[in-house]
Amino acid sequence: MKCYLQIILISILLLITGCIVPYKPETTANDELLTVEGVITDQPEINTIKLHMSVPLWKVSNEKPVKGAKVWLTGEMGRIDSLRETSIGTYATDKTTFQGKTGRKYILHINTPEFYGGHSYESIPMEMKPVPPIEEITYNKKVFSPQPWNTEGCEIYVNTSDPTNKCSFYKWKYSETWEFHLPFDVPNKICWITVNSDKVMIKNTSILAENKVSEFPINTIENPVDRLSVKYSILVTQYSLSEDEYNYWESLKNTLDQMGSLYDIVPTSVPNNIYCIENPGEKTLGYFSVSAVSSKRLFIKDNFVGSNIDMCSSDTIFGSQPLDQTGPQHLYLVSEHLKDKPPFRIVTYSGACIDCTQRGSNVKPSFWDDDKK
Repeated sequence: MKCYLQIILISILLLITGCIVPYKPETTANDELLTVEGVITDQPEINTIKLHMSVPLWKVSNEKPVKGAKVWLTGEMGRIDSLRETSIGTYATDKTTFQGKTGRKYILHINTPEFYGGHSYESIPMEMKPVPPIEEITYNKKVFSPQPWNTEGCEIYVNTSDPTNKCSFYKWKYSETWEFHLPFDVPNKICWITVNSDKVMIKNTSILAENKVSEFPINTIENPVDRLSVKYSILVTQYSLSEDEYNYWESLKNTLDQMGSLYDIVPTSVPNNIYCIENPGEKTLGYFSVSAVSSKRLFIKDNFVGSNIDMCSSDTIFGSQPLDQTGPQHLYLVSEHLKDKPPFRIVTYSGACIDCTQRGSNVKPSFWDDDKK
């Protein structure tokens, strides 16, 4: 009887698992939506607008760059500034002829080729709000790993204020760079790595008694292994936002907190400021941003417990036979001493441990000042 019941249970399980079929989510009528990403600033630099068509999430790639579009800007002065396609789907201003100015409004215009629908799009007029300077960037050491390691990292904060109350909505991004050294005496021993932020960081001071941002958390370094081992730098960029744009980023942030990173597909539920002229009801994604900018850089050269952990283990191989490269781990030669008695070689298991350019660049950044702390 017991054996008979077991056979029945196994049969039921096989029947259930055999009925599983792939799930293909349903979408709205438009599977491909124009997505606009870009910001116009008041800095004497190239501004870029990126255009792509979103595609269903279950496909291999979730975007298709829009090639051959006509993209231009108009302002209150009636001037037309055309953007040139510098790479597929990326359109750039000419920094010698265009620079945004605070207090002015700008409209983005897009005409897509027939292959992408052949439609015309416009943004609503966007005013460039002034932004106050970043007053200070600070950091505090913090122990992230419990005993017995007591590994130290740090939290980085930004401080700013606007007594004129012209800017009440803020957004930040950062670019972090750090120097790291390999533990071996090899040609490419010293390199630098640069990583850009991929999260939404915003603040609304209109609901506060004072237009002041104190110790807003910009970045947390929990694992200092090589970020803080030699020298670290972070460039924080501060943007002014209109209330509508702040609401866009807040809605996007709340959605991405549940879905994933900033570079995942933008949900259609997040409102934007781009519309189709021929069909105002057509959905579009992304946001055309217009913002004044202020930036400040912080260097950190300090002693952090646990930041000198050697991630490049090495072994000594005696004899002069060829290195065995048939196993799951390859051996990389660090140095050899074949004239010694007995002959030996120092090897490691990672190519990145004998050549720092496999992880970073051996070209020192132009802003890297060896005398700055």
